[in-house]
Amino acid sequence: MWGSDAEDFSPAATIIPFDPPIPILRGPFPACPSDNPSKGPFVLTFRDAASWRLAYRATESKIIEQCEAAARSGCSISVSNKCKPPWWKLIFGAKAADFAEREECEAREMTSCLAAAKEACIGFARERCAPPFQEARIATSSWKGSSNLVFWTSEKGFDAEYSEADSSACSDGASIL
Repeated sequence: MWGSDAEDFSPAATIIPFDPPIPILRGPFPACPSDNPSKGPFVLTFRDAASWRLAYRATESKIIEQCEAAARSGCSISVSNKCKPPWWKLIFGAKAADFAEREECEAREMTSCLAAAKEACIGFARERCAPPFQEARIATSSWKGSSNLVFWTSEKGFDAEYSEADSSACSDGASIL
């Protein structure tokens, strides 16, 4: 049935090697006593400002991408309903449907609908990303590299005010933002 060759079932032939796991960019970090206890015992942390920035941009981009895909579906339905001929034209025997005119109407309406949806999706993504990334911490050994991050978060509209207590070490001597 299976054959008589013993090499068919050797570990080299049956075990599939996997690449070692990639270290995570962020992970749970025990919250400081000064943190809001209703948020839970952990805070989102990043190894450095670059990984925080990368994660923020990737998350924002993914939310925008998914939102625009949903908007395309919604716009298609809306445009189809908006550009179809009125029901009473069919009853009174109007001329046959002009598909070229309807196609132009759909193209025009779809362009305007997607433009409006794109702006809404950008705002939605910023609204969804702000709270978790605003409360995230970045492990640092000094404040030298954090000035760019404070500027970047201020530019994005995040509350970038940090007190001396926020910069204190919570564990292992690593300062966190």
